[in-house]
Amino acid sequence: MKVSKKIGENLKEARKFKGLTQKELADMLYMTQQQYSRFENGIFELNYDQILKICDILDISPNELFDIKA
Repeated sequence: MKVSKKIGENLKEARKFKGLTQKELADMLYMTQQQYSRFENGIFELNYDQILKICDILDISPNELFDIKA
């Protein structure tokens, strides 16, 4: 799935709320900071496993990440 600008903003906000830098979160995801920054900029696709791992690390639900109101 393509990461939209809004999802990237949600990701950035959740990361900052958790007190993590892009580099710290990238390391937890076993990728470079440059690769991770593409998620926040909405120019890189997330796969299912990445979505779940990011949500687990940031203590958010996929619904929160994708701004889905249930």
